[in-house]
Amino acid sequence: MQEIGIIMNGVTGRMGTNQHLIRSILALREEGGVELADGSRVMPDPLLVGRNEQKLRDLSDTHGIDRWIADPDLEECLDGDDEIYFDAQVTPRRPACVMNALDAGKDVYCEKPLASDLESAQELARTAEQSESKHGIVHDKLWLPGLVKLRRLVDQGFFGDILSVRVEFGYWVFTGMVQEAQRPSWNYRAEDGGGIVDDMFSHWNYVLEDLFGRVEAVRCHEVTHVPERVDESGEPYEVTADDAAYAIMELEGDVVAQLNSSWAVRVNRDDLLEIQVDGTDGSAVAGLRDCKTQHHSNTPKPVWNPDAPKDHDFYDDWTNVPNNGEFENAFKIQWEKFIRHVVDDEPFPWDFASGARGVQLTEASYRSATEGRRVALDEVG
Repeated sequence: MQEIGIIMNGVTGRMGTNQHLIRSILALREEGGVELADGSRVMPDPLLVGRNEQKLRDLSDTHGIDRWIADPDLEECLDGDDEIYFDAQVTPRRPACVMNALDAGKDVYCEKPLASDLESAQELARTAEQSESKHGIVHDKLWLPGLVKLRRLVDQGFFGDILSVRVEFGYWVFTGMVQEAQRPSWNYRAEDGGGIVDDMFSHWNYVLEDLFGRVEAVRCHEVTHVPERVDESGEPYEVTADDAAYAIMELEGDVVAQLNSSWAVRVNRDDLLEIQVDGTDGSAVAGLRDCKTQHHSNTPKPVWNPDAPKDHDFYDDWTNVPNNGEFENAFKIQWEKFIRHVVDDEPFPWDFASGARGVQLTEASYRSATEGRRVALDEVG
């Protein structure tokens, strides 16, 4: 069987270990590799790379992976025969490593955001496009079951003319003072690449772009609601990054998107992520796994009367979209697509240019918050 070597840098982090290594690459190995167009299969062969030798050794022992190396400079790794370089490090360390991998002739797949600033992201995109390397960036949310169902509705023209999109995302992240935090402390330090705008707006860019149209302008207010937290060693630290952002975005086709993202909100909705789409012919609400619809013909006619008790259950007016199939891990699905892109030259539109557009939205949103105004994306880059 054909093998394809994959340098996995930053795999000792939470996302790198769980989503990319265990639920994607190791899961593909357990299935006998990735099936290609001619029916043959290619087996991913991971080389685990990071800065912490003990964590790498533990991962190797736990999952039976023969190849690992503590090589923060990547020199030895990039000299080898592995075809793909994958990067899941914290964002500030990503651009230099990705550039070195491109210079070494590797095909490159990496987590978002592509870089901490638009200039670096565009440089990586230009270099990748001018090279012979194939390149892609993680857009995992597109394969969440709820968004797959939402995509199905869009493709079928269920909504008629789409009018607006509303995104509610987030949950309460404990400070670590009373209960242990669910997210790592670097997420709340701007100097380490933290911040919810940096973390989430690249996601929102490709979700909006892929489903509804490109973002043309943004109004954003970002804030740090919780000023102090406790890190993994129990030491208090000052929060220097935004932990919530509230934005209105203008999409092509006159679609308006409203997005609330917060690590300081308590959930009173069906899921941690909820996307409502309203159109002339119908509406839908999608979460991580589920999606429900309300067609124009089934829309109730409520009357506003604050002086009378509510006797109508509006949740009963919605119909669940059926699964109509099995849904696999979103990260694993995109890994399969990228490996087929490298080996079989199958199309893969989620390239570094799309990653750079996500960074562009991030910078435009920060500029909007700082200057207190609407910012068109063509003003940034």
